[in-house]
Amino acid sequence: MAENTEKKFKERYLAGEAAFEEIDDYSQEWGFSDTTDTLRAYLGLDEEEEDAWVSVGDEALKALLDRQKES
Repeated sequence: MAENTEKKFKERYLAGEAAFEEIDDYSQEWGFSDTTDTLRAYLGLDEEEEDAWVSVGDEALKALLDRQKES
C-alpha cells in the first residue's frame, strides 16, 4: 500500500473501497514507511480535512468525507 501507484485512503474511502476505520492502518503504515510524504499527503487529505481531524477528531473528518461521498 505504501507505493505511490496505489490509491490513498481518501480516494479508497470515497469510492466505498475502505471503511473509515482503515485510516488507523494507513497512519500506522505511514509511521513505519520510509516515505517523505506528510501524513496528510499520504492519506490524500486536504488542509481543511487535516485540520478537522487533528483539532476535532475522527468524527469531524468522517463527516467532511461523507459529504463528498454524497455529492
